[in-house]
Amino acid sequence: MLNKNSLYELRDSAYIELKNRLSNNEGVGVKEDGSFYLTAPYFVKQTRIALRNCGIIDPHNIDEAIATGAYIALADLLENNVPGEQIVEDITKSGLRGRGGAGFPTGRKWAEALKYDDDHKYIICNGDEGDPGAYMDRSILEQDPHCILEGMAIAGLAIGADKGYIYVRAEYPVAVKNLNIAIEQAHKYNLLGDNILGSDFSFDVELRLGAGAFVCGEATALIESIEGHRGMPRYKKYRTAHKGLFQKPTVLNNVETFANVHMIMLNGVDWFRSIGTEKSTGTKVFSVVGKVNLAGLVEVPMGTPLDEIIYNISGGLKDDKKLKAVQTGGPSGGCIPANLVSETHVDFESLEAIGSIMGSGGMVVMNEDDCMVDIARFFMEFTVEESCGKCTPCRIGNKRVLEMLERFVEGKGEEKDLKYLEDLCITIRDTSLCGLGQAACNPVLSTMHYFRDEYLAHILDHRCPAASCKSLTAYEVEDNCIGCGLCKVNCPVQCISGERKEKHFIDQDACIRCGVCFEKCPVHAIALV
Repeated sequence: MLNKNSLYELRDSAYIELKNRLSNNEGVGVKEDGSFYLTAPYFVKQTRIALRNCGIIDPHNIDEAIATGAYIALADLLENNVPGEQIVEDITKSGLRGRGGAGFPTGRKWAEALKYDDDHKYIICNGDEGDPGAYMDRSILEQDPHCILEGMAIAGLAIGADKGYIYVRAEYPVAVKNLNIAIEQAHKYNLLGDNILGSDFSFDVELRLGAGAFVCGEATALIESIEGHRGMPRYKKYRTAHKGLFQKPTVLNNVETFANVHMIMLNGVDWFRSIGTEKSTGTKVFSVVGKVNLAGLVEVPMGTPLDEIIYNISGGLKDDKKLKAVQTGGPSGGCIPANLVSETHVDFESLEAIGSIMGSGGMVVMNEDDCMVDIARFFMEFTVEESCGKCTPCRIGNKRVLEMLERFVEGKGEEKDLKYLEDLCITIRDTSLCGLGQAACNPVLSTMHYFRDEYLAHILDHRCPAASCKSLTAYEVEDNCIGCGLCKVNCPVQCISGERKEKHFIDQDACIRCGVCFEKCPVHAIALV
């Protein structure tokens, strides 16, 4: 069991042990200030704050977390008896905004909860990361769980809360395991529980596992789930900072937001504000996936040019294909066309200005082979499947939107349908109960705005410009066929005929347009038309 003095002593001794362990690791270096960093070019090009310890410390070893500064900020606050008002003021001045979606100022949320005098207040960490292909929170929870526990404890000290909950997806078993280990270790070291580090401040944390519902990423639906109810958004008569969990004042932030709290309190407001832009301070973690050479997590200062992430850090597009669009913000985000990428910066204001959002940090890079109509259909299909069904605009309206998009990718529909589709999307945006329903049509509206010609090609010409929609494409054998038979042998439905060393033919009625023949042909005699 530690007190404030022994924590500092442990930090110094643990740092020496960690440095000795890492000295044999060529992938880890030491900066002038003594902090560790990953030396691979992919990581050196980043500014890692939330991900600072990922890949460096052993998440099962609390001593290594303490060696890198874990719980030191909390200890300093307790040692100096810093009042909650001062902590809230520092977070407010830092400009930290929520990293889970809307970018609401964290300090304002904490200040709102602080002003209410109640017998119980709560801190909730939203680890219900549901965006397809996004693993920002998962990485932090798995590899640096103590930074989240400390961030929550500091939030509890700031607003007068004594209880915290981490809501994490059950599909993240490693994160759940590592969090349970971290909580147990923090209790053993007197960093959680009663009278933390011998002070009069008590704060404890419990895990709550979610079943994977995307809607439970919404604040009030998450709270309903923790309380044991079905995860559905509440009608917002009160802010959660006033009446949240169990109708008590509640601060709810996501994993990445809490990961920044320790660093702000340790290094100061001015340090944090020196990173990013005036209105979007600090860094942001993005999960870059799609048609890039180096997919993965990228943490950069707010305001970084989008093409810097794609070409400098993520290695550009695979096979030297041409960039077509970048979708940011997860399934509720907008699609940014290639001609705007070079002038777009990743901060809240810039992304919103061009019809997209920051979201939790999903980023999908698309090339010339991607159909934007089908991309909109894909994200809308996800939203429809994940809708809780509580409000009519989301439950019924998004289903109608999906049905229209499904007709479009089959070459059906009329030009007048586009106006109806746009009006319906705007109605859903303006009338849905929660933020998930309100943002669900962003991929549709943005693709209709920037790629309207593709919609018209599907509807009027019955053609997919990207040759991606199966109903509007066909494979044909051209005259340079050498009759090798590879297409015929590999066809899963045996719809290709022809004698050896003679031109082959594809039965279009039987063809399922799987593309195997196109991939197997050694002389590129299969044409996609």
